[in-house]
Amino acid sequence: MTRASDTQDGPVVVSKDGLPAWLDPMVRVVETVEPLQLSRFLPPESGAGRQSAVLILFGEGEQGPELLLMERASSLRSHAGQPSFPGGALDPEDGDPQDDGPLRAALREAEEETGLDPSGVQLFGVLPKLYIPVSGFVVTPVLGWWREPTPVDVVDPNETARVFTVPVADLTNPDNRATTVHPSGHRGPAFLVESALVWGFTAGIIDRLLHFSGWELPWDRGKQVPLDWRS
Repeated sequence: MTRASDTQDGPVVVSKDGLPAWLDPMVRVVETVEPLQLSRFLPPESGAGRQSAVLILFGEGEQGPELLLMERASSLRSHAGQPSFPGGALDPEDGDPQDDGPLRAALREAEEETGLDPSGVQLFGVLPKLYIPVSGFVVTPVLGWWREPTPVDVVDPNETARVFTVPVADLTNPDNRATTVHPSGHRGPAFLVESALVWGFTAGIIDRLLHFSGWELPWDRGKQVPLDWRS
């Protein structure tokens, strides 16, 4: 068990104790994965970029292991209508971005966006910091186990269109996998799940987690889906 720095709000704990056995492969990913195995976009050496964090929260639903996602409001200036992990920029009260700041930010943003109770979330790992060039965010992915699930829903419709969970079995189903081609020419993995097209940074992280955990099933990388697939 590792413990982040103590603050007035108490310690933030990262623990692998008591996790369900099916999460063992994901724990191994946390312990072994290298930054460039997750993305070719890494934080600038200059230190530029806005520090942020996302919560990659695994739970167990009626259909087995599942992942919590949300869809951003269509009115937002950045990533409008795009499915994503809960998360956002660090606030000053979150603390040091090189210490427990990303942990606090991930939990705080998840609570603000989905209404979940952070006390029911067990953080079990932190992935290397990554970079999103289009927005300038330096993102710390924080992994959690939804030990005590609580109801979730849209808290602020100006920021979030909906909150939903996706069975891991649907994410690994080859029929739900595809490749998207951005207008810039960039190609990336995508998932057609829960009436949503998950693409971009979020899909990239899910794709790498499935791959390095050994959960990935062979899928047709030649199958392309346009970003405007609903129209």
